Amino acid sequence: MDLELRHLKIVRAVADAGSLTRAATVLGLAQPALSAQLKRVERALGGTLFVRGREGVRATALGELVLERARVLLPAVCELQEEAQRFARQGAQGYRLGGTHGPLLGGLVDRLADEEPGVPVTTYTSWSEREVAGSVAEGRLDFALVGVCGESAPPEPGRLAWMEVARDPVHVMLAEEHPLALERAPRDEIELAELAAEAWTDVPGDGCFGDCFAAACVRAGFTPVCVYETDTASCVHLVQVGRAVGLCRATFPATPGVVTRPLAGTPLVWRHVLGWHPAARVAARAVEVLGHARAAHAEALGRAAGGGSALRAAPAPAPVPVPVPAPAPVPASGGLRPAAPWPAA
Repeated sequence: MDLELRHLKIVRAVADAGSLTRAATVLGLAQPALSAQLKRVERALGGTLFVRGREGVRATALGELVLERARVLLPAVCELQEEAQRFARQGAQGYRLGGTHGPLLGGLVDRLADEEPGVPVTTYTSWSEREVAGSVAEGRLDFALVGVCGESAPPEPGRLAWMEVARDPVHVMLAEEHPLALERAPRDEIELAELAAEAWTDVPGDGCFGDCFAAACVRAGFTPVCVYETDTASCVHLVQVGRAVGLCRATFPATPGVVTRPLAGTPLVWRHVLGWHPAARVAARAVEVLGHARAAHAEALGRAAGGGSALRAAPAPAPVPVPVPAPAPVPASGGLRPAAPWPAA
């Protein structure tokens, strides 16, 4: 009998479980069937791999040798399989872009389509940064265009390379009839504490922006009264009718019935980032795609309700994988809840 990977998986499962009974449960086999397979593996390898005792099974010297090799070979083969699948999923041409809500993904599609007519561009959007980044890591998408709060790291540490597209100060959205918008001499900035009595509206997300917003409110001396979590269009509607105020990026487009103002002291910052897998074939085009994303950001600022007050566009450092902190828990559903919002757009 030739030794196969499935045989090494059996040996590792028995060693990890510490008994044939527990290993059989993990592998979904009947214990007699597992025992028979293990005996065939031992015959193929020329000796006993485990001895039984009162406390379960213990690896012999030969068993330790096989386990040592198995713990190297199995992850290597798994990685090879993932890379091969990722390679097979990638088309020779075209771009598969993933993003979260916001104006940059459409601008990037537009610029790529103008730059390379006839080259297919497909998109996928999600409220979840982690979902989009995971799809890039697994080869289902080529690039992730998402946002992160302040200095927080993007998802998929060690698997994706990330570069910063730009940074935006987070603004507040107000109804045109809001007292702070109707002041005789409109101010350039609004103190967060002036909004302590307001209800807020937000869109879903799975990053740390909610925690960052809650912390900023605490520093300003209040806790948000309530937050309506809903889609972008409904967030805008709730602001327009004066039901709530919202947070938005500096790239939020001019919208009837809504005015935007920067928050004094810039207590919240939104970073647009572009990610890709460094082993993917599209990695060679990453710098070019980054340039298009930055141009799309500049165009979005030019159309923005706030007149395009970005903090800065990022320089072009070498892309590096980055660590990511533990994410904040995600609410199971939307609606009215005492939580903290993400920027609406």
